Parts: sequence; C-alpha cells; structure tokens
Amino acid sequence: MSQPCTNSTCKLESCALCHCCQQNVCIAHLNEHAEFLQYQLNPLADSINSLKNRFQTLHIHETVRDYHQKLEQWRLDCYREVDHLFQEKSQELDQIAADLLDKQRDQITHMHSEVSKLIQSKEITQKNIESYTSSIAQLNDDLKTNEYTNIHLHISPLIINDTLISLRKAKRKEINLNTLSSIYKETKYPPGSYCPMACNGRLLLIHQAPNLCFMDIESVIVKQILWSHGAIRDICWSSTLNKFIVIEENNILFISDTTVSVESVETIEKRRWFSCTCSDTRLFLTTGVRGSSIVEFHLSTLITAIKEWKSPNTCSKDEFINGIVYKNDIIALMIKNKIGKTVRLELRSCEKLNHIWSLLLNLMCNQNIAFRFCSLNYDEWLVADHETGHLLHITNDGKLKTTISYKAVPYYICLFDSDMLVVSAAKAVNFHKI
Repeated sequence: MSQPCTNSTCKLESCALCHCCQQNVCIAHLNEHAEFLQYQLNPLADSINSLKNRFQTLHIHETVRDYHQKLEQWRLDCYREVDHLFQEKSQELDQIAADLLDKQRDQITHMHSEVSKLIQSKEITQKNIESYTSSIAQLNDDLKTNEYTNIHLHISPLIINDTLISLRKAKRKEINLNTLSSIYKETKYPPGSYCPMACNGRLLLIHQAPNLCFMDIESVIVKQILWSHGAIRDICWSSTLNKFIVIEENNILFISDTTVSVESVETIEKRRWFSCTCSDTRLFLTTGVRGSSIVEFHLSTLITAIKEWKSPNTCSKDEFINGIVYKNDIIALMIKNKIGKTVRLELRSCEKLNHIWSLLLNLMCNQNIAFRFCSLNYDEWLVADHETGHLLHITNDGKLKTTISYKAVPYYICLFDSDMLVVSAAKAVNFHKI
C-alpha cells in the first residue's frame, strides 16, 4: 500500500523514496527536493571559484623571493666579514714580519758601523775581534731562528652548521585577548626612561635610563648602549638595514644590535618628527604638527626621500597623526582630532594612501599623549588607551572586537614573536604570554 507524501501540505500519494533523506515523496516534491539540492551546489561552486581566484593571487612567491634575497644578503655579508678578517690578519702578519726585519736590520747596520770605525782607527784588539765574531754568530743564529719560528700562526676552522639559519612553516593562530594572562615577566623603568619600544623577532629594544637595552623574550638584557641623545619619540625595526630606527624630535638614528652602536642619519633633514614605520624597502615618517605629513624614504645605504603626503590627504588641518604602522602593503594611522577630542584608526593603501576603512574609537583625548598601537595576526590591531587604562582589540575589517581592562596605564604595545605581548607602561615593561 502506497504512503502519503511526507510534505505536510501535499495530499498526493508518494511514488518514490528519497535516498538522501529517507522520506517518501510524490514526484513533484521529489523534483523540488532535487532542485533544492542542486541550488545548494551553486554557492559551493562559487566558493570554490573564489578559492581558486584567491589561490592565483597568493603572494607566497613574492615572500619566498624576499627570503631568497635575505639569504643572499646573509651570504654576501658573511663573505664580506671573512674578507675583512682576512685583510686585517694579512696586514697584521706583514707588520709583524716588517718589525722583525727592521730590528735585525738595525742590529746589522749598527754592527757594520762599529766594525767600520775600528778598521778606520786601526785600534783593533783581539778582544774586539772575539766580541764581534760572537755577535755575528749570534745574529746569524737569530736570522735562522726568526726565519722559521718567530711567527706563530694559528687558524681555527670556520664552523658552519644548520643552526645558523632556521626554516620552519609558521603557524599563525588567532589571538584571543578576552582573558589576558597575568604578567609573565616584568622589567622596571628607572626614572627618566622613555616608553617607546620595538622588536625584531629576536630582541626587544627599550630605554632604561641611562641606557638603550636589548632584551630577549625572557626579558633578560643581553646588550646595552649608553643613550646620550634626546627624548625618544618612536622606534621601529628595518629588516633591510638590519637596524632599529629611533626617532628624536628632530633627528633620526640607527641602532645596531650586532655592533651595539648608534649612528646619526645625516641624509634626512631636521624636522619635527613624531612616529615611524618600515616596509622591506621604505621608511615612513610622520611630522609632529597639526595637519601632519607622511614622508616616504627609500631604504638603502643612502636614505633618500621619495614623496611627501600632506594635509588634507593625510588628515585635516586640525588633526594630528599619533602613530603609523606598516603591514602587508597597508598603512594604519592613529589620527587625533584636538578640537573634537576624538581618536580614530584608519587603514590606507601603501601605494597611493587610498582610504580602506576607519573606526572612530570611543576615547576622549584629554591628555597631550599619543595613542599607540600594533598589528596582530590576521591583520588585526591592538590599541593602547592610556586615558582609561584599556587595550582595544580591532578586527581586520575595522570593528571593535574586545575591550580589555589593564591594571597599569598602557602607552606602547608590541607583539614579540607570535605568543608574547609586551606592554610598556609608566613604570615597567610587562610581558604577557598569549
């Protein structure tokens, strides 16, 4: 006996059993069910096409090419260091040999002069002959000895192993700051310290008066330099130059963690600079005035200005760029309106400064202090709100994701490696595992 169609609104008898849902349906609703399944396939096909298009536009080959360039630069730097050491030791060897020869030449010249004087005076004695005969024999022995044994050369083998270069597939994870962990490590600020900081993946650069300090991920100071310059406005890292860039009010300085040195950049004009960021090939500086400008420089041995964006392309004449961060061909700007006392985060294209999105933050800028921020995984952002003591987690499409209450007043923040958040507060630098 046939059964009625499963569709409650249908009065026809069923004529088939749908194998995918195990329901008895009439021919009309069987066709309708098949069409519905077919309709669901279309979005899947569109999604697959979208994935194919995205795959074709992946920038991994550009990233690999950049890494090949960095490997090549490492190779050239190593050769340069070996050549430098070779030239230095070759000159040192030549100098040692020259010193030995000069000493023996002087002794021979002196003895020749003395013997000549005796020959001319004809006042020679047997004792003189015995003395000079002994001295000549000693000099002859010294010449033989010095020729073969007076220079000791020891060359240690150059040890090269796989640990010099590490390669692994990075595992990016989404950062959840809903429950920020307690402080993992804390480093106190001495009086007179400046809060800006930056990291290069291996070391964190901070100011601990009176020094600039390089810290590892366990907050251990591994190197330090006496800081005899002015107030630090901002710090960023250049992978191309392999140096930190420090911004004073009017000066730009390079800080090397390898040579532990400070170098003033004379090719950048003295202006009222305020914040900085780097791409692989470019340095971006903002000016510390209303209607702030953004100046772009080419990164090489000679830092040269390329272009300058001015108000109103950057911000209005009553606004001030508080901070700038580069990531993946995008420039993020923190813009403060002093009249309206508002703060917003804006994303612009790196090439033409085209607007992508902006988010007006629920902040009141009563203090004359910059609002700083950093990038997170998946193109998200984290803002330090010193006014209310919060951290603001922003999504990659410009929406407020989380507001985190922080126990101290946060001024600067950065992501150290992929799982350590560093917060620079008024009295300490705090490390949080995430």
